Amino acid sequence: MEKHEKQELFSESEIIKEEDDFIKAYTDKKGGAIRLLFKLYRTHKWKLLLSSVFFAIKISPTWIIPIITANLINIAVDRPENATSLVIWNLVAALVTLVLNIPFHILHTKYFSLARRNVEAGLRGAMIRKLQQLSISFHKEMQSGRIQSKVMRDVEAVEAFSSHLFGTFLDIALSMTITIAVVVSKNITVFFIFLITVPVAVFSMLPFRKSMQKRNRKFRKEMENTSAKVMDMVELVPITRAHALENDEINKLTSQVTEVAKSGYKLDIIQSFFGSVHWAIFQVFQVICLICSVVLAINGKMPVGDIALYQSYFGALVAKVSGIVGLIPVITKGAESVHSIGEILSSYDVEDYKGKQKLKKVQGKFEFKSVDFHYPDDQRPILQGLNLTVEAGETIALVGESGSGKTTIVNMAIGFFKPLGGELLIDGVNSKEIDMRSYRQHLAVVPQNTILFSGTIRDNITYGKPNVSEAKIKAAIKAANLTSVIENLPNGLDTNIGEHGDKLSGGQRQRISIARAIIRNPDVIIFDEATSALDTVSEKEIQNAINNLTKKKTTFIVAHRLSTIKNADKIAVIKNGVCVEFGTYDELMDKKGEFYTFKSLQS
Repeated sequence: MEKHEKQELFSESEIIKEEDDFIKAYTDKKGGAIRLLFKLYRTHKWKLLLSSVFFAIKISPTWIIPIITANLINIAVDRPENATSLVIWNLVAALVTLVLNIPFHILHTKYFSLARRNVEAGLRGAMIRKLQQLSISFHKEMQSGRIQSKVMRDVEAVEAFSSHLFGTFLDIALSMTITIAVVVSKNITVFFIFLITVPVAVFSMLPFRKSMQKRNRKFRKEMENTSAKVMDMVELVPITRAHALENDEINKLTSQVTEVAKSGYKLDIIQSFFGSVHWAIFQVFQVICLICSVVLAINGKMPVGDIALYQSYFGALVAKVSGIVGLIPVITKGAESVHSIGEILSSYDVEDYKGKQKLKKVQGKFEFKSVDFHYPDDQRPILQGLNLTVEAGETIALVGESGSGKTTIVNMAIGFFKPLGGELLIDGVNSKEIDMRSYRQHLAVVPQNTILFSGTIRDNITYGKPNVSEAKIKAAIKAANLTSVIENLPNGLDTNIGEHGDKLSGGQRQRISIARAIIRNPDVIIFDEATSALDTVSEKEIQNAINNLTKKKTTFIVAHRLSTIKNADKIAVIKNGVCVEFGTYDELMDKKGEFYTFKSLQS
């Protein structure tokens, strides 16, 4: 049974299917947060139905016990001949009702939890899937701390939202239905007193709704800002400590958490005021109900025991209606979290390759034809009519001042950016018509800022290639000049490198990145300042490895240190988004133009 439940709860195939359904649900803009929530749960409707049936049975004591209580009081007052047997039967009914609560409560929890946890996992999985589809531009604009807050905090809030919505509303609906049915069957006068409370509750909610929605949104955004700034602070700890800026960071974060506290305080006050107003209103109605019941009993219009029945039911009804009122802050917060998650799942800024040509092989010829490009949030041109041809198997070095467009060119070669004007042809095919995922399987990138993850050196080198042989790993290590580094580590290849590889030097991290590229055996290689963190000796050794690696492979090299590109087949000098010079090292030196000037400044 336990094994079956585990498989049902953590069915990866079911969750993966739900991920696509959730993304589609969010991209359909029809309806609000509650309608969207029901869409998320539609594949679990049978679990919810079973949960509802078991829930109805397990809460039966809340409406059966008041009836039994009223019966016992009436027996005590009226003293019928069979009073003893009536008392016994009522007590048996009470005990059976209470005992049944235990198994049916467990069954209700089981099926509701199965639905809720699957949706929770599916929603997080959908966000992870969408984050992998969203463009690099989206990731540059959205801080990682905000993304983390959405994936963890907002999904948790939606999960709490669904728990209250399905659980509490089902409880309220059942209790109100049964309560009203019993009251109508016994006394129509008391029923009308009960009925008045519903519109009063509804209309008293309206003045608070917009205010709480506004406060929740502000609080959510302040929490996201805090999450992002805390992550930035953690990343900057070494720099902060090195420059004695601890107090500056403390003051900055203290100011931020103070803003969160202020937003939370304002939200608490509005919610508290909202709750207290409704509590007072409902208590007044309960007193009115008590007085009316006593008057009716005095005049012989109802049995004395029914006073306790109506007070219990009215108290339950008030509690349920108050429960709806109390849910408003939770619903508002949950709805805001649904909206927050939608900033990711409903985004159209995705790399969509549906129907695009898949490349099984890449020769590596690149043709930039009058390419224009600028960033979405900045209209200043980065590339302006760039014309550049790189033949298959050719190594081309891109040089120029910072901001000239070199990194943008290689990002375009990777497929992170698309030309806004002109076209980029890869092996004669327009890059906009290519499924870039199939193309990137033939690509390796060694970025300027080495990106490693927590784990071992082996994990980082074999990333994406888990079944690679030991012989290939050793060859890549040797080519990247990592052999002596690994031999001196306590656990060799299986040494844990810490978060982002913080236990290694910059040069060691970069060599791991190079080894990761080598092991992919790519057809196209991109080095973006790949040797910038290395000392002169290591740079020379790795440069020899790079030269061996890049034979017969199309290679882009971005470099400021011009000594690293002497062996490139061609050098392109980029200035203001235009290729102003193109040729071999010797040709450009003889020309004594832009490249010659750069080289002279570094000599």
